[in-house]
Amino acid sequence: QVRLVESGGGLVPPGGSLRLSCVVSGGSFEDYGMGWFRQAPGKGREFVAAINWNRITFYGDSVKGRFTVSRDNAKNTVFLQMDSLSPEDTAVYYCAAATLIGTMSSAHEYESWGQGTQVTVSS
Repeated sequence: QVRLVESGGGLVPPGGSLRLSCVVSGGSFEDYGMGWFRQAPGKGREFVAAINWNRITFYGDSVKGRFTVSRDNAKNTVFLQMDSLSPEDTAVYYCAAATLIGTMSSAHEYESWGQGTQVTVSS
């Protein structure tokens, strides 16, 4: 069974940076497409970023130019570097794994999910 564990969330002032990590156990990490989604209170789950097995990356419009997704197959880990954070980025951030690669921006494409990590941007 695939297990995903996120870490790196926390409280950061506007304009600050955070780096989220997601460690994957079980399965064949190098074959997974990996995605990051977020959910703010009272809102639906929003696509943030994704990276496929070939390291091609995808980003949601609201984070382009500020967030960077990467992966380290040797460590079974996917990262989300978040820069120039604003209060609108406050949410629970989830990583997810997909075995069948489509657009990578739809939550239904992903079979396995982490428990989430809280990111709060506030002064």
